[in-house]
Amino acid sequence: MNIFANTAVTLSYKLFDADNKLIEVSPEPIVYLHGGHSGIFPKVEAALADKAVGESVSVTLEPEDAFGEYDPELVRLENVVDLPSDVAVGGYLVAEQDGHEVMWRITDIADGKAVLDGNHELAGRRLRFDAKVVDVRPATPDEIAHGHIHGPHGHHH
Repeated sequence: MNIFANTAVTLSYKLFDADNKLIEVSPEPIVYLHGGHSGIFPKVEAALADKAVGESVSVTLEPEDAFGEYDPELVRLENVVDLPSDVAVGGYLVAEQDGHEVMWRITDIADGKAVLDGNHELAGRRLRFDAKVVDVRPATPDEIAHGHIHGPHGHHH
């Protein structure tokens, strides 16, 4: 079976930076619903169209194709005393802002201040996404209706 709209696609992948340094390898294959359901980067989805099990793709992603440009407006300086006591560099805080949940990464702590960065860690970076198709199956009517793949034991959020 080839990949087309409303198929469940299982991939193994590797993600590289612009210097060809390996950033991430899928520990387990990932599964997404093909056909514009926002389950994978659109440029990767386009490259996977019509592929079959065993085929591979290698897609270069500019920042706007992946995690966006780095936005300096998403960096804040906060007093450590105003944050949870267990904050640490490399940790994350989740906060509500303008009715949306925002994840802040703590990038530095010094002199009683913490630097919080709301950018994705890979924002502003050119990436290469290499993927191999492991499985393709028709999506179930429930998966299509919900716009995402369900786990082996049914619907999970």
